[in-house]
Amino acid sequence: MFFADQAPHETADGEAVAPLESRTRSRVLHLVSTDGPITAAELGRALDLTPAAVRRHLDALVEHGVIAEHEPTAARRGRGRPARAYVVTATGHRALETDYDSLAVDVLHFLTEHVGSAAVSEFAREHVAAFEQRYAARLADAGDDPSARAAALVEALTEDGFAATARPVGVGGLTGVQLCQGHCPVQQVAAQFPAFCEAETDAFSRLLGVHVQRLATLAGGHHVCTTFIPTAELSRKPRAGSGVDQETDHITEGSSS
Repeated sequence: MFFADQAPHETADGEAVAPLESRTRSRVLHLVSTDGPITAAELGRALDLTPAAVRRHLDALVEHGVIAEHEPTAARRGRGRPARAYVVTATGHRALETDYDSLAVDVLHFLTEHVGSAAVSEFAREHVAAFEQRYAARLADAGDDPSARAAALVEALTEDGFAATARPVGVGGLTGVQLCQGHCPVQQVAAQFPAFCEAETDAFSRLLGVHVQRLATLAGGHHVCTTFIPTAELSRKPRAGSGVDQETDHITEGSSS
């Protein structure tokens, strides 16, 4: 966990950081990971910090390169200058990862070279099957409604470290839930082996009982993984050539809050 050590340490410029401040800074980083893009005002309300305290932590995290300002899309700018919002950078995500990622990547490259890429895909499916099996009973208790099942999936993913959130979205006659994952414990692996993202997406479809669409991934360079979960009857049974993909293009990877 970044800045979560218990002993005082120094920043890049030699400034001593006390343990309490380290824990608070770690909370700021994790909240940016979970809810980013998020503004300083939103962070202050969520963490009960003064504007000066929030700014100090944000400046330090920006200086270390673990968060960065997020440029809003044209559709979200509106009038006037928007409040600065922050997202976790690739460096920040690496700070949240374990030291085993490099070893895992080496092992998978070895498997690809000596057995073949099909073996990696099979391993990815087996890896995802472990959490799918654990989540299945939990989602079954939520009933058949895709929105309720999505909420149960968010809870399970968050408990497993994916920093998941969900919110309702709609475009025209297409309605659904946008599932966001602000952190991926296997991001470094998935960046080189997309089979892990594909296996996870397939598992979400089976767990939720609908055909979900992965719109963005951390492994692909976005600041959050975004999955569209259809909830309307029309979306659950798309007609051939109905243009569902074109409609969901308007539901972007945007905010996870």
